[in-house]
Amino acid sequence: MPNERRRKIAQTSLLLQSFPQDIQDTLLGLSSWREYDRGETLFLQGETAHAIHIVTEGWVKLYRIAPNGGEAVVNVFAKGESFGEAVAFRGHAYPVSAEAVTACEVMRIPSVALLEAMRRDPEIAVSVLASTFTHLHSLVAQLEQLKAQTGPQRVAEFLLGLCHQEEGSCVVTLPYDKFLIAGRLGMKPESLSRSFSKLKTIGVHINRNNAAIENIDRLREYSETDPVEAWHKAQ
Repeated sequence: MPNERRRKIAQTSLLLQSFPQDIQDTLLGLSSWREYDRGETLFLQGETAHAIHIVTEGWVKLYRIAPNGGEAVVNVFAKGESFGEAVAFRGHAYPVSAEAVTACEVMRIPSVALLEAMRRDPEIAVSVLASTFTHLHSLVAQLEQLKAQTGPQRVAEFLLGLCHQEEGSCVVTLPYDKFLIAGRLGMKPESLSRSFSKLKTIGVHINRNNAAIENIDRLREYSETDPVEAWHKAQ
């Protein structure tokens, strides 16, 4: 059985939070946990999916290898977030690979266990659909960023997502290395560096793995500005 810390994180995850207590307990009892070192593979693209995963500590990236050998980061998941639902339920091959980008811990729920719980209580399917919709919404948001925002605006929105307050100044810690941040935002590392430099003009200062934001409202306004106007502001 999981310890209390693991149990609390899993129970408050988007996937499990609305499940009845008895079904949560059953799934937790059938699940396994594993710790991964940075750079360690959880699964590879093409492997058959038999489980749903919930991150209980650290960060995990999903990625694909393009025909030219380049890596395309599809998404990055943090504590309390789940992935792999859709393919696991049908026993399909994973369309992506998963890798730990920091030391992390991941809960593995056998897909057969969750399917059986859904048969017992069809209302659980609603929670599963909500989780899947969240993944879809995230991918749509990423596509919108790529199409409708400049590089610095994408970085600004990323930094805003790390803020734990709505206004004033703050310092946030970059959760993973800059190479991965660039991939997550659909940029080359050198483009990310240029974007960080341009954001200095609106009060963002990068020091190693920290970003000091002078004014959150100003950064938010910049991220929502028309791309042409935003480009001129950052000059």
